Amino acid sequence: MAAPRFVDQLNVQIGNELSAHNQYLTCAIYYDALTMPQMAAFFYAQALEERGHAMMMVQYLLDTDADVTIPAVEAPVNEFSDVVGPVELALAQEKRVTDQINALLRIAREEFDFASEQFMQWFIKEQVEEVATMSDLLAVVKRNLDDVEDIEEYVAREQGGEGADPTAPREAGA
Repeated sequence: MAAPRFVDQLNVQIGNELSAHNQYLTCAIYYDALTMPQMAAFFYAQALEERGHAMMMVQYLLDTDADVTIPAVEAPVNEFSDVVGPVELALAQEKRVTDQINALLRIAREEFDFASEQFMQWFIKEQVEEVATMSDLLAVVKRNLDDVEDIEEYVAREQGGEGADPTAPREAGA
């Protein structure tokens, strides 16, 4: 059984992941409306990935006979001043999620909840990748603010194609 303090915070994190899903969905829609199909596809995929993270957490709670409580999420930002805005927001979001994941690992350690600590290790690795990806994308978008075709080319060339991570936790419902 997972430590109660960890369970409580993991339920909060499920909401954070679903909130990130909604935010990435609005970013995708923003780029779709600008006819930037590569950026739209990138953010649609990011949205699904965040939902997947929430479902991994749900599955872990189910596997450990813990209660699952899906919290309410706040509304996402829907308006952006330019093509840089969504990526800036995404990078800030990934940094915030990194802090949240680190806090979850800290709770597991403090509670001597070794299974939960092990579960969180995958998310630690994932957040390093997410922050790096968004940092690189932000640099490209800022550099090419007036040339969306270069942004689209970069995303088409550099993003996607990683395939499923066989070390990822199982998603509920998958």
